[in-house]
Amino acid sequence: MQRRIFDADHEAFRETVRTFLNKEVLPHYDQWEKDGIVSREAWRAAGRQGLLGLAVPEEYGGGGNPDFRYAAVIAEEFTRAGAPGLAIGLHNDIIGPYLTSLATEEQKRRWLPGFCSGETITAIAMTEPGAGSDLQGIRTSAEDRGDHWLLNGSKTFISNGILADLVIVVAKTTPEGGAHGLSLLVVERGTEGFERGRNLDKIGQKAQDTAELFFHDVRVPKENLLGEENGAFVHLMTNLAQERMGIAMAAIAAAEHLLEITTQYVKEREAFGRPLAKLQHIRFEIAEMATECAVTRAFLDRCITDHSNGELDHVHASMAKWWATELQKRVADRCLQLHGGYGYMSEYRVARAFTDGRIQTIYGGTTEIMKEIIGRSLLG
Repeated sequence: MQRRIFDADHEAFRETVRTFLNKEVLPHYDQWEKDGIVSREAWRAAGRQGLLGLAVPEEYGGGGNPDFRYAAVIAEEFTRAGAPGLAIGLHNDIIGPYLTSLATEEQKRRWLPGFCSGETITAIAMTEPGAGSDLQGIRTSAEDRGDHWLLNGSKTFISNGILADLVIVVAKTTPEGGAHGLSLLVVERGTEGFERGRNLDKIGQKAQDTAELFFHDVRVPKENLLGEENGAFVHLMTNLAQERMGIAMAAIAAAEHLLEITTQYVKEREAFGRPLAKLQHIRFEIAEMATECAVTRAFLDRCITDHSNGELDHVHASMAKWWATELQKRVADRCLQLHGGYGYMSEYRVARAFTDGRIQTIYGGTTEIMKEIIGRSLLG
């Protein structure tokens, strides 16, 4: 089916993204995977190319274009290239909205120019060793000391954790407030008491630095409170739909690309004297995956359009997230199987996609959490 959500400007931007990937990312990606981290120069190159801060107003150095379809183009092209390590989606689509919608004028002028140039890399620290999706379980605390907050606690599984210059920390500012006693505090690189733990060894997305963060008596200036005091729960819920859409967009792009390379593989690979594609079972496998991808793509494109128009609700974003990521997981498994022993070899794209994509059903809210959100909306 022909996609109808993009116009000529989006397709021109797609070519820009592909050129950037071919020049600034893919030649270095194997080394980044070995290092467990991308180079800071790649972030600066992304800034020079205009790929950072697309929705940030021009007066702060951004693109001034809130059209979410450009974010979709970036997600699709980075996924097809097999390069999730340079976490531009996290920077632009997850953290960007907090800074543009919640920051004061002074904060915007302080943080957004670097955000757009790639000089300032960002992260958000929500997950803790004992608390993932359960915000009420957060133990990191910030005590009001008059002219500053005194921050103590730890976070884990933080994407961009090693590279980040600016970390939005979810902390408890009213102990008895539960999920409604949380605030967002911005901790900057070099702040005394802010330490980074190890770069965590993951089974996939090895070029993406993921770290433990520790806060010991960190003095956070009052002017680094982002949004309303005790307002983090509402702020987080407001932005989660876009985060989940970003994950879903990458998921369907990954499934489509895996189907594409596997279809080509079974046409070329022979067994019992003829191409695999001549076997009925293989044709049925390809037919099933192609149908599932086509149906999912139609739904995702509708969600992208609705979100660009400000009409997507959190329930449909949750539907998109769990369905597309579970599809990605199934397609990756089936495509690896169709590659046989070669699918288990790291140099084959399907092997890397299998491990890189496994996290998709977990971060941004697990499949189970997504179903709970949808179920509550229907059944109360």
